[in-house]
This record gives sequence, structure tokens and C-alpha cells, in this order.
Amino acid sequence: MIANPIIKSCLDELKAISKVELACYDIDGTLAAATDEGPEVNALSIRSFLDSGADSQVHGGFHFFRVTDGDIAIYVVVTEGSSENSSLTGRMAASELSHLDRAYRDKFDKNSFFQNLLLDNLLLVDIYNKAKKLHIDVEKKRAVYIVEQKNNGNGDNIIDVIKGLFNSGHGDYVTAVDEREVIIVKDLEADDSPETMRSIAATLVDMVNTEALADVRVSYGTVVHEIKEVSKSYKEARMAMDVGKIFYDNENISAYSELGVGRLIYQLPENLCDFFLREIYGDRIPWHLDEETLQTIDRFFENSLNVSETSRQLYVHRNTLVYRIERLQKATGLDIRKFDEALTLKISLMVINYLTYLKKRNDL
Repeated sequence: MIANPIIKSCLDELKAISKVELACYDIDGTLAAATDEGPEVNALSIRSFLDSGADSQVHGGFHFFRVTDGDIAIYVVVTEGSSENSSLTGRMAASELSHLDRAYRDKFDKNSFFQNLLLDNLLLVDIYNKAKKLHIDVEKKRAVYIVEQKNNGNGDNIIDVIKGLFNSGHGDYVTAVDEREVIIVKDLEADDSPETMRSIAATLVDMVNTEALADVRVSYGTVVHEIKEVSKSYKEARMAMDVGKIFYDNENISAYSELGVGRLIYQLPENLCDFFLREIYGDRIPWHLDEETLQTIDRFFENSLNVSETSRQLYVHRNTLVYRIERLQKATGLDIRKFDEALTLKISLMVINYLTYLKKRNDL
């Protein structure tokens, strides 16, 4: 049903044009909205008009008009008097409210359809039947984006900004999952490339940061070409979001197609991860390394195990860097100046991050 303030706005606009006072009642005879001096009639008059089966009727100095959804009455518009101007204004109001109701219903139905589609709650036959009814193209290039808020800002601002970026009239669909997360089903053009998709994600990060003053992380799935596959892209975007938070926390964008070894570790059983760590470290698993050590490791890997370049970027003496590496070797038994041991440390730290994430999730 249409919100009452929307109905009143519609009636007020028609009154401003026609100078005719109007009122709108629901089928129980309850006033939904009226202009400032709109006509007042009792519920019995509304019921009597509806029972007559007429589309319009003059009775007791008032003009009644039926607002329908197909063959079903949903509202009754009332104008005072039986003049031609009163009749024309009432018919315009009834027609406008009928179109508004259809628009609102379509919007609600689309919202329900996409949410059930994302969650795999629809049978295949229902997907195509409902999509046809809602005029949704079933064979269209699409991808699902997830925008998750990192801080505790205003979630309403975020979805308002995103809806401003993505127009439902162009086939895009935006829904809020909760106060911190927004999902976008994005229609793509035939020539949109992986670079275009990442550019869309970057635009989302920048616009939300600028307009809503919120720090967000964006993930997205692969491109699908049929409506039934949208849930697949959503699941991929969901995995990309989780993997990004676990293994690539410093990055704001995670693409399912670019998750690398993080995707592999994310799908490993917990007991296998635990066995892997104990095989390397025994009972001395480095669950918590200090920030300085982690920064040193990351920069050392970024510079392809080059001691000189790493010490330059960290603004430390070469001997200081060597001391840090030797201290790490003493704590873990791994010398990251050797490629095989550096690789072992890199993977094991990712596994530690994964198990830490699982523990926090299980504690919630």
C-alpha cells in the first residue's frame, strides 16, 4: 500500500491545479489522507459505494471514485460536489493513485524477489516466472557487490549514497542487509572488463568515504549472464569479503577472482590447519607477533627478500634489519632470507590469521 504522506502529497498537488478539495479513504472507510479542507464522509457511505460496483457515483453532495488494482478496489477518492471540474479532478486522482500503488507494489515485489534470489530461496521455475512478471531481463550480464562498513558510522547515509550512484531504472538493484552492509546487483555492459569492475568498486569506496564519511570495504563476485546465477556471484562476493578481512586487511577492495592462496586456506578444515602449524612450530606457534616484526616481514616480502631495499624503505640500518630477521628466526625456527622458509612463514601466518578469525567468529 502507498504511504499516507505520499497520498496526501498527490492530493495536495491536484488541489493546487484544480482548486478542488479531495480526500482518500481505504476500503474500510478509514481516512488515509485529505487536503486541508477535504470532504468528510462516514464509513457507511464508503461501504455503500463499493457495494454498488460502480466506478464513480454522486451521492449526498459528494463524488466517489473507485481506485483499483486490476479488478480489486484498494481506495476510494472523494470530492465535494458534482461539477465537471470535481468529476475530472476525482478521476485524475483515482488514476494517479492506482499508478502509484502499482509502482510501490512492483518496488516491494522486486525487493522481495532479489533478496530471495540472493539467498537461493526460489525454485528455478519461480525465478523465471517472477522475473518475467516484474519485467526483469533474465539474460543480462550482472555481478554482485557487497559494501561493508568498517567503523560505526550512519548506515542510512551509506545506502543513500549508494542508491544515488546506482539507478534502479538502469537495472541496478540495491538493498541493505543490516546497518553495516549493503548489497548491489550491478547490471554490466557487454564490453565491461575486469578493470571496469574494479573501477566500480573503487568508486564505491571513494564516494562512500567522501559523501557518508564512512570507511568501507568492498568485495565483488564474478560476472554471471543469467538471472538464476546471481546467487552464485553473491556467494563469491561473500567469500571475497571474508577472505579480504582475514588475509588482506589493509586493502579496501576484494575481488573473488583475485583471492590467490587466501581462497585455498579459507576452504581448509580447521583441524588440518592446526596440524600444519604444529608440524612447523610444534608447541611454539607464533599466535601473536609484535607490530614491528609484522611490518618487517611484510616489507621484506614486498621487496622480494632484498635486505638492502627493505632496510632503505623501513629507514633502518642494514644491521638492524638483519638483527630483526635473526630474532624472528630464533622465535620461529625459520630464516626468511631463504625462499623456502620465507614461503613457509608467509603461508603459516595466513593460516594463523584464519584460525584466529574462526575463533573470534565462534566466540560471537
